[in-house]
Amino acid sequence: MSNPKKRILLKLSGEAFAPKASFGLCGKHIKRVVSELIAAHQNGIEIAVVVGAGNFIRGASIKEHDIDPIMGDQMGMMATVINGLALFDLLNQAGIPAVVYGAKAINGVVLPFHHANARADLSAGKIVICVGGTGNPLVTTDTAASLRGVELGVDMLLKATQVDGVYDCDPNQNSNAHLYDHISFDTVLAKQLKVMDLAAFDICSKHQLPIRVFNLHQDGQLKKALLGETIGTLIGE
Repeated sequence: MSNPKKRILLKLSGEAFAPKASFGLCGKHIKRVVSELIAAHQNGIEIAVVVGAGNFIRGASIKEHDIDPIMGDQMGMMATVINGLALFDLLNQAGIPAVVYGAKAINGVVLPFHHANARADLSAGKIVICVGGTGNPLVTTDTAASLRGVELGVDMLLKATQVDGVYDCDPNQNSNAHLYDHISFDTVLAKQLKVMDLAAFDICSKHQLPIRVFNLHQDGQLKKALLGETIGTLIGE
């Protein structure tokens, strides 16, 4: 069953750009993401994307090198620009119009984010790629995704992850873990289920922005999620 939405925000972690625990960019990974984005775009879905940068820098590596956490977050925001530009370039090579907005502008490379301009681009059929997080340290790219989702007036936030959805406990530690098909914001909070960081989740909950959590690494799942098929876990609605 499918329930397509007109405007979607997709949160991609660094693992969308390289295998888990790998460093840098993997053409095979990025091209698979791009192909599924294109398939949804050709079906009339308006798509915004917020990218992470775990394929370049993680909190653990920052601590290991004795880098100040604030500086580490600044480095991470810069790394998201690399991923965003890679996505932008492959979309353009495929003839799909796209634009990259940053929380902070980089002259000649990234436009400064403004919700009205980005909304106009979505309405014009461009894929909008958001980089640089929120522009502030100590805030995750999940929070950036929730914030941009509300600002852009999307119908749903898609969170691409390493697992099939939201479970009642860790499926890697408990083979009897239950996968939720549909769960409310209040139940997620009551059961303290790990979906995204609390600040990000709070934004979605307050603005009633539904979240669908799904496994990015299964072929075709991204396209299905973008087209509104019932996969993973739906939070809200």
